[in-house]
Amino acid sequence: MFLWSDGAVYHVPTQPGMITDIALQPGEGLIAVAAGDTARWIIGDTRSGEGEAEQTHVLVKPFTQGLSTNLVITTNRRTYHLELTSADQDGMTALAWTYPLDALLAVARAKKAAEASAPVAQGIGVEQLYFGYVITGDHATWRPVRAFDDGARTYIEFPASIGQGEAPPLFLVDGHGKAELVNYRMKGRFYIVDRIFEAAELRLGTKDQKIVRITRGGRP
Repeated sequence: MFLWSDGAVYHVPTQPGMITDIALQPGEGLIAVAAGDTARWIIGDTRSGEGEAEQTHVLVKPFTQGLSTNLVITTNRRTYHLELTSADQDGMTALAWTYPLDALLAVARAKKAAEASAPVAQGIGVEQLYFGYVITGDHATWRPVRAFDDGARTYIEFPASIGQGEAPPLFLVDGHGKAELVNYRMKGRFYIVDRIFEAAELRLGTKDQKIVRITRGGRP
């Protein structure tokens, strides 16, 4: 089992009369396989499993001992560089990789998804939330879905795509139209402001600035 590292060259000993199975990551799509010496090596590929568990296997077999060549495998996720050699013994029957970066990214994605789905106003009943906010202005991709408050804090909910681009800063606007940058924290796809405001604006860009205004109505 190899540890995957981008740009690394992996030495793979093979043996005449024996197939070496090079297993790719489950779900990884094969694009092409290229070898320096295709006259004295048999190279093919096959698949195992179904759906997300489907796995590609690149199969190599030397005609004789004392050979060496390089093998490049390109997929929809990465490029593998291998150095193949053949000897009369000690050939590898199978090999695969572990992908530590993928594991870390999966954990990060799971954590982010959990944070995004977690309620932002925990322990507060719906009857305590005020939804009388009006959202106007430009129809930017990050335009909020809604805004509400719990009497102490204001929550601004964005579309799920907010994490895919630059997020807009938030400005409070007073009765004279003066804007002031306000502190807030981001939890999942929510901005949380530790105060109630009457009007605020989200602004992003310079030449082609997008502005979205959030206005609070009076409590009934």
